[in-house]
Amino acid sequence: MNVAVIDPGATLGVLGGGQLGAMFATAARRMGYATAVWDPDPEAPAHRNADYSLIRPFTDADARADFIRRVRAVTYEWENVPADLCEQLERDLPVRPSSRVLRVIQDRIEQKTFLRSRGLPVPVFSTLSSPEELGRQTMPPYPLVCKTATAGYDGKGQWKILRAEDCAAVRQELARNRKPDSRWILEEWLPFERELSILIVRGADGASQAYPTVENVHEDGILCQTIVPADVPPAVADLAGRIACEAVRALDGVGVFCVELFLMADGRLLINEIAPRPHNSAHYTLDACTVSQFEQQVRTLCGLPLGEARLLSPAVMLNLIGDDVRLVTHSPASHDLLRVSGAIVHLYGKRVIRPRRKMGHISFLAPTRAEALAAASTFRSRFVPTQS
Repeated sequence: MNVAVIDPGATLGVLGGGQLGAMFATAARRMGYATAVWDPDPEAPAHRNADYSLIRPFTDADARADFIRRVRAVTYEWENVPADLCEQLERDLPVRPSSRVLRVIQDRIEQKTFLRSRGLPVPVFSTLSSPEELGRQTMPPYPLVCKTATAGYDGKGQWKILRAEDCAAVRQELARNRKPDSRWILEEWLPFERELSILIVRGADGASQAYPTVENVHEDGILCQTIVPADVPPAVADLAGRIACEAVRALDGVGVFCVELFLMADGRLLINEIAPRPHNSAHYTLDACTVSQFEQQVRTLCGLPLGEARLLSPAVMLNLIGDDVRLVTHSPASHDLLRVSGAIVHLYGKRVIRPRRKMGHISFLAPTRAEALAAASTFRSRFVPTQS
């Protein structure tokens, strides 16, 4: 299959200006490309990394025309950018992943229904079109989790329901935040053994690469730690790779995708969610792999050959959330960290510290997984208590 190649020197567009957009812009510049970042927030960190910044609403038609004139291809840094905008841009430019893929993924009901229809393993689920239906229709068995169909991330827009008596309070919460087109998905609450994820990159020619399976630890719905490689049997890692590749292939996705999975006690793997973009759990690729997820995003966008997905070193990625970041910007903790062999600090340049906000991350590289974990655990013991 012949794929049009965009050579270095061109300008690449990215929708969204958070840390993922900033890291994409950095990778693009290293590879010889300029970037145009479109984000309505003037404080978005990617604006400072871009060659051109567009600080206008995504609904602005003049801004869209300006963006189209400046760039050769478009990607995005999070899945809540408007799918309608991506579809409009596709009339003039390659958008990768496509608006069709984005529409499927950014709605949890559409995503789970699609995956189930392709024979891929997902939790048992049902849907709600109104709060009044909660507890009054066929549902997965208790306990279960209710999630908004769209938006919501880092634990936001989710409610755990332990028993039927809890439904009334959740119904009130749903009704209080209801919008005209609101829908919710109900899923069985899974007593998983481990949370895993795997990064898949797929080119327009159908070629794909799978990165190592990683193990994730969340607190209060926010990813706090990623360990690579995951401490799972080779058969489980292989199965995770096959499921993830098949999911991206079924979507006919082009770009970088993170497939999140639950490992159950009986060895089953169930897909939790798919992100159509670089992912927090794959930040280790910046320091511990031959080719990072952001370079792969540039490659897939420009029709270049995929890079290898080789892990050079075991690693633990530790998120800096809220006030945790002060430990790497003020001595003596920052000096102690800089003395740790294999510790690499990434700060995102966000000017305002808020609870639950991802401010940066640290990668701990070591000859063994155990040594990387020990170094991360030692530093993490200095963190402030989990913020709510």
